[in-house]
Amino acid sequence: MRILLIHADHFEYEVKNEAVKEPEPILESNRKDTMDDVLVAFCTVEKADEKDPEQIAAKAAESIKEVAEWVKTKSIMVYPYAHLSSDLGSKEYAIPLLQRLASSLQDEGYNVKRSPFGWYKSFEIRCKGHPLSELSRTIVIEEARKEAAPVKTEYKILSLDGKIYEPDAYPFKPNEKEFKALVEKEALKIGLAGGEPRLIDYCKKFGIEWEPYSDVGHMRYGPEATLIFELIADYSWQVANSFSIPVLEVRGTNMFDLSVKAVKEHANLFGARLYEVKVDEKSFVMRYAACHQQFAMVKDWTLSYRNVPFGTFEVADSYRLEQSGELLLCFRVRKLHMPDLHIYCKNLDEAKEMSMKVHEKIYQEIRKLDRDYVSIYNTTKSFFEKNREFFDELIRVERKPILLNFVPDGIYYWVINVEYTVIDELERPREIATFQIDMGNAERFGIAYTDKNGVKRHPPIIHTALLGTVERYLFTVLDKASKTEEQGKKPMLPVWLSPVQVRIIPIKKRQLALAKKLLTELERANIRVDVDDREESLSKRIRDAEIGWIPYILVLGEKEMRSKNLPVRVRMKNAQTKMNIKTLTQAISKQTAGYPYRALTVPRLVSERPGYKAI
Repeated sequence: MRILLIHADHFEYEVKNEAVKEPEPILESNRKDTMDDVLVAFCTVEKADEKDPEQIAAKAAESIKEVAEWVKTKSIMVYPYAHLSSDLGSKEYAIPLLQRLASSLQDEGYNVKRSPFGWYKSFEIRCKGHPLSELSRTIVIEEARKEAAPVKTEYKILSLDGKIYEPDAYPFKPNEKEFKALVEKEALKIGLAGGEPRLIDYCKKFGIEWEPYSDVGHMRYGPEATLIFELIADYSWQVANSFSIPVLEVRGTNMFDLSVKAVKEHANLFGARLYEVKVDEKSFVMRYAACHQQFAMVKDWTLSYRNVPFGTFEVADSYRLEQSGELLLCFRVRKLHMPDLHIYCKNLDEAKEMSMKVHEKIYQEIRKLDRDYVSIYNTTKSFFEKNREFFDELIRVERKPILLNFVPDGIYYWVINVEYTVIDELERPREIATFQIDMGNAERFGIAYTDKNGVKRHPPIIHTALLGTVERYLFTVLDKASKTEEQGKKPMLPVWLSPVQVRIIPIKKRQLALAKKLLTELERANIRVDVDDREESLSKRIRDAEIGWIPYILVLGEKEMRSKNLPVRVRMKNAQTKMNIKTLTQAISKQTAGYPYRALTVPRLVSERPGYKAI
C-alpha cells in the first residue's frame, strides 16, 4: 500500500461518476463530505497487499496513527486514490482492506471518515504547510524469518588408521580426553558442566567488558584491550599473507539489501540468527561474515586463469543474533570481528590443494599457543567417498581422530566445512577457526574467470578464518592463561600481545631520569615500556605490575644507577635475574619475532593516566 498523508485545514469531496465496473455502493451520507483540521490519507491498494490484507491494514493504521499524533489531530479521512502506484490491487481486496483500516483507526478513538471506492470524485484541500503536513508511506508485508529447518545429520568417528566408528562404540585412548569431550557434546548430546570461566576476570583486567548502552552481546575495549585487539587484527592479515598467492585487502559496508537474490539466498541459511534493519521501507541484513562484501566486489573484477588462485581479506565487523543466555565475553557475542580470507581457485583439485595449506597453517598457529584443536568435519557422504585420500591427508596433520558429520547433499553451498575446536578450562568445546570449500556462491554472486580456452568458469572458493574471530583468538589466549594458572604457574599473555612488555619502577625520584633514559633505549628496539613514577609505595607498584601481567619488571635503586646489570623480575620464570639492557632487548626480541608491533596506547608515565581501571 502507498499512502500520501496531508494535514489540512479543510478537505471536502463529492462523488461524480463510476471509475470501475460495479464500484462500492454509496449512500447519501458519503456521496459528499467535509472535514476540518484533518489528516487526509490518500491510499493506493497494491497487488502485493492481497497476500496479507489484515497485516497491511494493521500496519497502515499504525503508520497513520503515528503521523496523526505528530500533527496533533483526531480527525482522519481515508481516501482511496489509484494514482500512487501502477500495480493496483483488485476491488475485491481493496474495499474490505480500506474498511478494516478505517475501523482500526476508529477503535483507537479517532474521528474517521472514508470516501467510497471506485468513483471519480472532485475534491478541495487546503494544506497547512508546516514541515510535517506532507508525508508519504509505503506499507509492505513483513514475512517472519524462520529458523532454518533442522537438518538430519549422521555422526561418525574416523580414526588415524582409517577406521570408521559409531560415536558410542569408539574406544577412546587415555590421551584423547579433549576429543572425547567434543564427541560427547556434539554427537552423543551429553550435557555439559556449568560454571563461569576464569577468563571473565582476566577480561576485566585489560578493560574488556560488555557495553551496557548497547544491545546485549556487544563488547567495548579499553586502551590496553584496544592495543591487543589491533595486534591480533594485524597478525591475522600477516598470517593470511603467508601463502604463496596474491591476497588483496578490501573494506566495505556491513549492510546488505535482502531484495538482492544472492544476498537473500545466502542469508536464509542463517535463519533467525540475522540482524535485520529497515531503512526507507527496505529490509537490510547486517553481515554475519565478510562473504557478501567480498563477493559483491569480486564479481565486478575482470579475472583470467592467470589471476587464479588469489585471495581477498577483510577484518569484517559482523553481527549474529546469538541467544542471550549463551553469550560469553570474547567467545559468543553479537558483534564480532571476523578476519575473513576467501581464496578463489581454478577447480576443485586446486581448492583441495590450497585447503591442505590452509589446514596446516591453522594447526601451526594454534600450536604456537601451546594448544591443539579437536575437529568436526561437516561434509556429505558422496564428497567423503569420492575424496577419501584428501581426508586421509587432513587427518595426518591433525595427528588424532576426527568427528565426521555427514549432511545431506545439496543443502549447503560448501562440500566440506571444518570446525576447529579447543576444549576450555570447564571442559567445554569452543569452536575457534574454520575453513570451507564453497562450490555454490561463485555462481550465485556472478563471480567468474576466463580459462585458457576463453570459457567463463565459476571458481570454487575457500572460506577461512585462520585464527578464528579476533575475539575468539583472544579467548583462546586467555583460556590458555587459565590453564597455566591451574598448573600453579603465573598466567600471562604472549609477550607480543602484552600491552606493556617492560615496566620500569624507580624507587626514588632521583632514579626517574635513568628510568626515562632506559625507556627511550628500549623503545628504539620496538619494545612497549612504561615508567611507574607514582608516589606510591614500592611494594604497591610492584604488586600492580604483577596484577597487570607485565612480563618484565625492572626496579631501579641506588645500586642500579651505578651498575649495567639490572634486577629484572621475569614473569614467565617467576624469578628475578640480573640483565643488562642488551640482554633484556634480545630476550624480548626473540619472544616477539615474527609477530606485529604497535606502540603503547597510553601515556608512558603511569602517573599521567586517568583511573580507568582498578588493578
